[in-house]
Amino acid sequence: MANVKKTKGTIGILTGGGDVPGLNPAIRAITIRSNREGYKVIGLRRGWAGITEIIRDNKADNSNCYQILTDDIVNKAGRTGGTFLHSSRTRPSHIKKDAIPDHLTDQYKAEYNDLTPEVIKNLEWLGIEYLIPIGGDDTLSYAVRLYQEGLKVVAIPKTMDNDVPGTDYCIGFSTCVTRTIMMTNSLRTSAGSHERILVMEVFGRYAGFTAMLPTMAGAANRCVIPEYKFDIDLLTQLLVEDRNQNPSKYSVVLVSEGAMFKGSEMIFTNQEKDAYGHSKLGGIGDLVSAEIKERSIKFNGGKTINTINQKLGYLVRGGDPDAIDSIVPMAYGNLALDLLLKGFHGRLVVLKNGRYDDVPLDVITKTKKSVNVEQYYNTKRLRPFYHSFEMKPMFLMAAER
Repeated sequence: MANVKKTKGTIGILTGGGDVPGLNPAIRAITIRSNREGYKVIGLRRGWAGITEIIRDNKADNSNCYQILTDDIVNKAGRTGGTFLHSSRTRPSHIKKDAIPDHLTDQYKAEYNDLTPEVIKNLEWLGIEYLIPIGGDDTLSYAVRLYQEGLKVVAIPKTMDNDVPGTDYCIGFSTCVTRTIMMTNSLRTSAGSHERILVMEVFGRYAGFTAMLPTMAGAANRCVIPEYKFDIDLLTQLLVEDRNQNPSKYSVVLVSEGAMFKGSEMIFTNQEKDAYGHSKLGGIGDLVSAEIKERSIKFNGGKTINTINQKLGYLVRGGDPDAIDSIVPMAYGNLALDLLLKGFHGRLVVLKNGRYDDVPLDVITKTKKSVNVEQYYNTKRLRPFYHSFEMKPMFLMAAER
């Protein structure tokens, strides 16, 4: 066993997938509370990669795989964005042959390898009895696997797309929406100055929440989302009408990265796939912008309307968390620890209708969360709609019950 002193027990924390503001506040909350309760806390570095690559030898240098967390360490990072534990999209159950750690190449020689036995042994070697992974549905789907293998797991949902099943809110979403609104408003001045149509591509592979909420808040005239394949002629016509009705002569559309033209599929930058089988999205905003410019002549009295095309990308996931992504991670971290202290495992901490709660962890693999088009999206106007806001949760589009 590694040279880790045990008190009441040892808790492991990791952050996987894309970075978002709010991860460090969650790590801080778990660590400070755990230390006060008499537990040791180990931060597993680089998502599932760190715990996969550990060399079970006290003489080995595993500093790139884990670190002991103290109040001093997490207090310095707790107000900042990103994750000081780092992250990756490693999937231990499907490790490519060329990605096998050097010390394991003699044992694992298949094209794809399941290193879960090594992960379990490494956790035991570190003395980790409780695991708190923070991530999206990809990261947490592997947490479900470990729970099924007998590990004590309580998970925290994180993703700016807000599409983890079972919860109304995922860490990172509020900051993403806040930044999207802020940067859209900043670019209005250029769009208005040049009388153009502003096209902004935002995150959202399978769910359009990051386009829907800013549009509903007034940041854009229209939005197109992954859940509904849109007609580019209709979108162009609507945006031309919006522009011509605007005294400042501009209009705005938010385009989810996973949005698709009617009759087409998702747009990828290349065919290279990550560990979870996802190709890198990108380019739909460019195509929408070019098509709008070309087709605008049909709806604008024979005159072409130029566009401004901006992909927000990492601008909405970098920097410090906003107020909600500072408060919710603190609450999620404490809620996760409460569950562990009470002896509950295999749970996902959540927000439902404005109340903190927890649900079975396997909701991650049993359901999907996306925009309910019939309930929330006007397919004829290509924008969100509501019949009533009464008794809706704060971010309006709740997890499916």
